[in-house]
Amino acid sequence: MSDRYERGLAAYASQFGIDESEVEAWFEERFGRRFGAEAINAAGGAWGDGALSLRDRSLVVVTALIALGGVEQRLGRHVQWALEHGLTPEELEELVAFLAVYVGYPRASMGGAVVREELERRSGPA
Repeated sequence: MSDRYERGLAAYASQFGIDESEVEAWFEERFGRRFGAEAINAAGGAWGDGALSLRDRSLVVVTALIALGGVEQRLGRHVQWALEHGLTPEELEELVAFLAVYVGYPRASMGGAVVREELERRSGPA
C-alpha cells in the first residue's frame, strides 16, 4: 500500500468519522471497489502535505461545494471538518455572505442553511 493511499484512508476516516480499516468497505458498498480506490488515491494527494494547510483546504472545499450546489449532505460533513481544521463559525458565516455576491443568493442561502445547521448541531441553538 502506497503512502498516498494510506494518507487517503486517513483523510476519509477523519472526514467520515470511521476507522481507517472501514474506509474501503464504505466506498465499495456505495460506489464499487474501483471508484473507491480512485477516490482514496485522489484524497491522499489532495489532502496531503503541501503549501496549503488543512484549514485552507477546508475553506476551498466548502467554497467549492457551496458554489456547486446540490451537494448539501457532503457540504455538512465538510463544514464539520472545516471546524475541526480551525475555521471559526464567524469565518464560515462570513464566507457564505461573501459567496452570495459571486455564486448567487440561492446557492449561498442553501449553503448557509447547511452551515447554520452544522453550527447549531455543534453548539446547540443560538
